[in-house]
Amino acid sequence: MLGQGQPTSSTLQLVASDVSGIMGTLDARELDTDGADDDIHPDDDDGGSSDDGLPFLNVYKTVGFKDCKSFFLPRPITARILEVERFTSAQDRFNVSQQRSVSKSMPAVFKIEMKHGEFTWLVKRKEKHFQDLHRDLKTYKAVLHLPLPTRSHTIRRQAASTGSRDIPNLPRGGGDELVREEQVSSRKKQLEDYLNKLLQMPTYRDYHAMTEFIDVSQLSFIHDLGPKGLEGMVLKRSGGHRIPGFNCCGQSKMCYRWSKRWLVVKDSFLLYMKPDSGAISFVMLFDKEFGVKMDSKDTDAKHGVRVDSLSRCLVLKCSSYRHARWWGQAIEGFVQEHGAAFLSDHRFGSFAREEENIPAKWYVNGKTYMEDLANALEEAREEIFITDWWLSPEIFLKRPIVEGNRWRLDHVLRRKARQGVRVYVILYKEVEVALGINSGYSKKTLRHLHPNIKVMRHPDHVSSAVYLWAHHEKIVVVDQSVAFVGGIDLAYGRWDDREHRLTDVGSVTYSRAEDADAVDGGGYGNPAFSADDAAVLPKVKGQGRMRRAKMSIKRHLQKHGLAHVDSDDDIDSAESDADRNLPPGAADDLCGNTRFWHGKDYCNFVHKDWIELDKPFDDFIDRHVTPRMPWHDISSAVHGKAARDVARHFIQRWNFTKIVKPKYRLLSFPYLLPKSHTTAGHQRYRVPGCVRANVQVLRSASDWSAGIKYHEESIHNAYVHVIENSRHFIYIEDHEQKRPLNHLAAEERNGRPVDQLHLHRRAEDARRAGGQAGQRAHLRAQQDAHRRRQRRHHRLGQYQRPQHAGKAGQRGGRHRGRFRDRAVRHGRR
Repeated sequence: MLGQGQPTSSTLQLVASDVSGIMGTLDARELDTDGADDDIHPDDDDGGSSDDGLPFLNVYKTVGFKDCKSFFLPRPITARILEVERFTSAQDRFNVSQQRSVSKSMPAVFKIEMKHGEFTWLVKRKEKHFQDLHRDLKTYKAVLHLPLPTRSHTIRRQAASTGSRDIPNLPRGGGDELVREEQVSSRKKQLEDYLNKLLQMPTYRDYHAMTEFIDVSQLSFIHDLGPKGLEGMVLKRSGGHRIPGFNCCGQSKMCYRWSKRWLVVKDSFLLYMKPDSGAISFVMLFDKEFGVKMDSKDTDAKHGVRVDSLSRCLVLKCSSYRHARWWGQAIEGFVQEHGAAFLSDHRFGSFAREEENIPAKWYVNGKTYMEDLANALEEAREEIFITDWWLSPEIFLKRPIVEGNRWRLDHVLRRKARQGVRVYVILYKEVEVALGINSGYSKKTLRHLHPNIKVMRHPDHVSSAVYLWAHHEKIVVVDQSVAFVGGIDLAYGRWDDREHRLTDVGSVTYSRAEDADAVDGGGYGNPAFSADDAAVLPKVKGQGRMRRAKMSIKRHLQKHGLAHVDSDDDIDSAESDADRNLPPGAADDLCGNTRFWHGKDYCNFVHKDWIELDKPFDDFIDRHVTPRMPWHDISSAVHGKAARDVARHFIQRWNFTKIVKPKYRLLSFPYLLPKSHTTAGHQRYRVPGCVRANVQVLRSASDWSAGIKYHEESIHNAYVHVIENSRHFIYIEDHEQKRPLNHLAAEERNGRPVDQLHLHRRAEDARRAGGQAGQRAHLRAQQDAHRRRQRRHHRLGQYQRPQHAGKAGQRGGRHRGRFRDRAVRHGRR
């Protein structure tokens, strides 16, 4: 044992062989050649730590295990040995030989309960593990006396100088075999005291050998990740991903390789990290296919554990049979206890269950939706997730524009990114010959705003063989606590209100609400404006006559399309300083001929498709001649656990895209982690005007979009369920509908079109009545349905031949010909 003074000669001899290796592995980039001392002190973490746990943003600040600073909470950490497991084997099952094996006792295993704040976990260690830890700590103590020229070592030396370096004594035990009960009890007490003394010394508690001994890492005590599960160093096998076209990789013994990784198990996912860099290199979300297998025939390893999910088959190699059993049972037991909600199918086959008492709000049209979305983005502190079919960075979220660029989407995202918020965007990568949404421009514009903004496009149509399918989701998630889901893209033409104006030829001048009556033909709610209104300023409070605006050649040319508007700064130049600096909410007191749609936002895609999207503030249609196309759509906002489910879906898509596209495998595109449902009740921000409701998240997901084994069609199943169980009324509104509703063949109930459900329900009720009266009622219902179809086809001038053959079909054909001739003669075709 070491004394109280300088290290003994025996200790230095023990370290001598290690020093050469340490000096050989030093990184030249860490040498203090420039004398920079300002990096010695660790940077302050954003938000700091709390008593409940570390801030969530720490998941993006992981470093190598040997370079990691303290990640413990400001609370004591204690250890208590619960029991000692002793087993006796009749033969050495792992070293079978031709010789006769003898009965032997296996090493005792100490089951240790660790507590740190609100976190509690179990650790199993043998006697030799304590001895290895003690030897590593003595080596570490000796190395601290060596003035190695690295910054990390300098930090550790300075931290150790403030505390005690005396390592507590580890009493000699009776070896791995504890025979008598007195020996077991005495050894438990000795090891428990030794471990608790070490945990009270920050110098050794923060050492990587100590943290590995007690199974903790940089992600252990993050509050929003939920309870602490099993952690430790393992060997994982490569391959096993369920990627279309790549399922063969890693399945053959000629392909895979074993890598050393740090495994972390949480309540709804597991991940593993690279020990040298601390980077998260894979995340597996638990789902209905979750399962743990430990047999050698299932793992293709002597002692292994296999964890299955819809996205991957992960194989881990353990050191012994008992190690594999402990890991497999601990993983399965922890997930079954804390993550049971993710392990089964829910209503409509959804991955998410129905959550009760969720604050929710629904929107019709884009005005109120984008206003609430802008306010929620402004409250973001950690993460922002956005996925859209089409995203226009220059779109304004609040209108009329009374605060300059403040509420322009790209300015909002850049402002939050500068504050430390991480922004992740997934855009649909269109087939350029078929669509002109130019997602490449959107990606380039967003990623150049700030390094904290990361943008992916998916899918690659050629490599993934996806041509006919598209990501059509419109999702925004803020801090995984508030989620906006619906049918409104953050794109041109989507902003609209209940008035659905057809024209927008006004200028960007404003008037006070109390003077609105003095302006003839003006007003905030007037849907029509004249061309002359653009040159006249509305009445301003305190003045009794109209004033004409100053002549500006540049604005005059821009008005008539003879000059480009390169940015909305040119638009703002027409505003007065007083109006441009109005406080938030002043738009409610404004009226006049304010322009709502600038540049490409004024659109009519029936008249002309978008062009030159890289010039967002240039008009591409003449707004004095062509009316705009109104946009009517819906969306919703949810909080709490429902928002966690929406974020989980986004995370699954993001992580899958990172795996399937090599360009996104860089560390600059991190794996995302879902927050735990146990902390969903702590909401820092709530959208105003919400009501309590039961909410379930539904989706469409498949192998090419989310990398899962089975397709999920919970949205489709819910549609069919609602239609089949309707009793009085069915209302369907869909701007993507390609055929008239009476010709829909996809949405059928027992082979019958949707719009005929009420007729066939009458026929089914008549058949259930039974008897001759029921048969007559059934026949009348069929005849009624046939007559209604005939009348409908006659009104459309497109009477179609009945499906049945025979004389009736021939008569129908002759009748159809005569009807067509009459329609042509009367000019109806």
